[in-house]
Amino acid sequence: MRTNDPIGITPFHAHGTLRGFIISHRWPDTTKEWAQVLVLAVRVASLPGLLTTSTVFGVREELPDDPEPDTVGLVIAEGTVLGEQALSPGKFAEHTPAALLMLHPPAETRPSLPECVGVASGCVLLPGVPHLGLEHRAAWAEAESDGTVTSLVSRVGLDPISDPDTAVLAMLLAA
Repeated sequence: MRTNDPIGITPFHAHGTLRGFIISHRWPDTTKEWAQVLVLAVRVASLPGLLTTSTVFGVREELPDDPEPDTVGLVIAEGTVLGEQALSPGKFAEHTPAALLMLHPPAETRPSLPECVGVASGCVLLPGVPHLGLEHRAAWAEAESDGTVTSLVSRVGLDPISDPDTAVLAMLLAA
């Protein structure tokens, strides 16, 4: 059901590290709306020191303790791509989230435009069920800390292995 109601997105952190986003009013219901959520998340990730390494965020419909009115769920940091807190393949195989995001801090992003400095990037994968005719969807964004979006691309019907970010996210979903 598509409405004109806004989607509320509030980032939160713990000990100076980005831990996720509170979603209020309603969930995004189109690839375009998920791309808009991704752009905001990448803008937050571009702030110096808030995200130290590439991190995977998963959608959770559970509510936080004592939620604010209209809270519908969380997009929460699940773990990193590499290192001690790296997620293992199949992490989400038992319960497939509606969306997975991967955010890369400026130190791990190669800007698409050479004049851009301090650019963060990210990807959102909306997993489909191809054998039922539901295609995978994804969006990629890049933004500077001043909010300038330097790149935004979205795709429907993609093969997840065609891009490194979607390949990693698909691997995490696989059993």
